[in-house]
Amino acid sequence: SSSSPSSSSSSSSYDLAIIGAGPVGFQAAIAASSYPFYRKKVCLIDCPTESGVLLGTQGQDLSIGGPTGLFSKALRDTSKRIRVSTLRGMGLREDSVWNEIICSCTDLAAQNADDVFRQLKFAGVQYIEGFAVFQPNCDGDGDLDNDTTTLISITTNNQHQNATTTTIRADNVLIATGSKPFRPEGIPFDGKRIFDSDSINQLSYLPKSIAITGSGIIAIEYAKIFRNLGAAVTLIIRDRAPMNALKKIGLDRDVAAVLVADLVRSGIRIERGAQVQSFHVPNSSQAPIKLVLEGRNGTPLPAGQTTELKCDTYLAAVGRKPNTASLNLQNMGIQLDEYGGILVDSKLRTITTTATDKKTPKNIYAAGDVVGRPFLASTGVAQGVAAVSAMFRHQIQQETTTTTDPNTCDPDDQACVDDGISMAGESFDPGSIASNPFAFPTGVWTSPEAAYYGLSLDQAKNDRGIANVGEAISLYAECLRGRVFNPNGILKLVYEKPAGRILGVHICGDDACELIHYGMELVKAKRTIADLTSSLYSAVTYHEMYRIAAEAALDESGARKRRAAAGAALAARNRQNRNDNNNNNNGMG
Repeated sequence: SSSSPSSSSSSSSYDLAIIGAGPVGFQAAIAASSYPFYRKKVCLIDCPTESGVLLGTQGQDLSIGGPTGLFSKALRDTSKRIRVSTLRGMGLREDSVWNEIICSCTDLAAQNADDVFRQLKFAGVQYIEGFAVFQPNCDGDGDLDNDTTTLISITTNNQHQNATTTTIRADNVLIATGSKPFRPEGIPFDGKRIFDSDSINQLSYLPKSIAITGSGIIAIEYAKIFRNLGAAVTLIIRDRAPMNALKKIGLDRDVAAVLVADLVRSGIRIERGAQVQSFHVPNSSQAPIKLVLEGRNGTPLPAGQTTELKCDTYLAAVGRKPNTASLNLQNMGIQLDEYGGILVDSKLRTITTTATDKKTPKNIYAAGDVVGRPFLASTGVAQGVAAVSAMFRHQIQQETTTTTDPNTCDPDDQACVDDGISMAGESFDPGSIASNPFAFPTGVWTSPEAAYYGLSLDQAKNDRGIANVGEAISLYAECLRGRVFNPNGILKLVYEKPAGRILGVHICGDDACELIHYGMELVKAKRTIADLTSSLYSAVTYHEMYRIAAEAALDESGARKRRAAAGAALAARNRQNRNDNNNNNNGMG
């Protein structure tokens, strides 16, 4: 089981107090406290019951330092390693099967938590467990008695002690409390049979059937997880075309098509253009939940479409919103957007209202999901480290050497990438990264994975004004490793003609979230199609697809014929696999 550093504090004054112990808060704490960085006195405030409710047997936070989707990532990994049909075939009871699955997830999370606590202790970070709230720091006249510090009250209340409240003082504060699921009105969430994407962590049984509302990454991720665990899965989406929702979150059209095709091939049922009108949850846990469906925005469903569903479990995965409601930010004069996201400047310092500007410390920063999209752990961590740099960089004297980068872009070159970080602003502030496709790679942990970096064909033409743009595709089934291990997938290069410079990379398939980083370097280094065709790649690796795609750019007609032949062979293979599985299931019955 995970053990945490002592949560008692010998001193109530810190150079930096960080509220929130997810990946953003954890990495920022390490950066601020460790050599060769700033070596500041740092406390990390963590409220486990607010971080996805992934708790150990002693109430310790197993999700500390991990992303919001830590549980789903562990469940995804477990669903690949454990065959539920095999366990059931061995005669194990349903509760024993689920215990085997959930214990594996807990072990993975506990290993991460143990290492996070070890790193915090080694770096000298004070870990404080409790719920943090900002306190106005005013004297009797209503003015700040010291405008360089902030007061935070921390309330602890766990199974080992009564509620206690202490107050700490910090020269700087970083808010990194993440996000929480959006809960639409009318859904009777109970944490037993009806869940959101956080409370699903508390699921205590393996459902035989589950209905999921949502068309984004989290919904698709859980749909594949539960299908891999043997459940009958129904995905309820408001759009008539599943691809449209995926394209809205940035996925290339062909990548989105591969992802949707995989859902269908997996046996996941998709109810298109639908939403849940009403829920009927029986008192008996053995009886199914009944969902009554209607068309989008309450319109009638087309004739012949399902209007009623029955399932063991229901999951609403319809987006997330910043987790800021209980921090007392308004009284501190910190401005929020309509969703509760914290408004920050280009240095990630919070923006205050004019009326309270003189009463609000200038040392409060925010990073990660609390400042809004893109809701990615990677960009959040970059923001957290950048905020620490903004706080303390001026205190450190460093000799720097200026060098000329041979890859410096021509200011008139709209497709050139100097560096993702510098183009997005040093702080990765949300205003800078929102419209910059070169700021960061995006990885989608569905099964199969999807990932992209740089421009799509439409972005290159419509947003960047590059008239002559091409696409080059390699199927996973065209490379040896893909054919042997997992042939379902695609890699696409977007490139400028006639020079062949690579502008974007889009992947769906095994290890896509790893493969994309090589693609990112190709784009940033301004590599060309010719560079890839002359490169040598190790045999039996997915990286061979980069060369195959580049060769396809040089022989478009021949490449289409080769892909058609490979696709036909793959389709026949998939049909044979389905037939074999059906025969095996019938034999077991």
